[in-house]
Amino acid sequence: MSDMYAAVLRLSRNDVKTLKVTDAYSLHRVVYDLFDDIRSTQQKQTSIPSGILYADKGGDFTSRQILMLANRPPNPAPDYGQVESKVIGDAFLHYPRYAFEVIVNPGKRDKQTGKIVAVRGREAITAWFIDHAEKSWGFKVNPINLQIEKMAVQTFKKDSQTVTHGSATLKGELHVTDRDQFRQSFRQGIGRGRAFGFGLLQIVPLAPL
Repeated sequence: MSDMYAAVLRLSRNDVKTLKVTDAYSLHRVVYDLFDDIRSTQQKQTSIPSGILYADKGGDFTSRQILMLANRPPNPAPDYGQVESKVIGDAFLHYPRYAFEVIVNPGKRDKQTGKIVAVRGREAITAWFIDHAEKSWGFKVNPINLQIEKMAVQTFKKDSQTVTHGSATLKGELHVTDRDQFRQSFRQGIGRGRAFGFGLLQIVPLAPL
């Protein structure tokens, strides 16, 4: 397995202002600028992933923190902000159970129109997540302690278009059922909108039962 790098970007209030971080698209730009661009223009237009995931953890009046996971190290000394990173050892993904937090963009394809529509409401999002976890992501979720911490809508302008993403932050416990699929979910993220801060599985190993 190639190395994966976990990193954190800390931005001061002044950094946020100087970098003009005002929405999800501007934060995407700041994060991606920290990494070497290894994809061709053609690859970017296909489904080849960037190898970069991140989650905006927010902050307070003085600072903001962004967690990042990538298949290459970030720039350790950017012009603005502070970056810390470390290599994730292969053993980290060999536990049977993890506590997790993830920000997802819940969506499903409408059978009649073929378009992706947002999944809304706590019950529907919970059912969507549990179903996808087992079918597509390599783990089962304990429904008893699965929590939806936050639901929101992310909007930003890209070129002349307005882009809208539904957002839900989930916390709970997962049990790995397919190790290879789980590793891929961790490395590549889950769900849609991964270029804009969705899909990073933030996991902490739990002792075996």
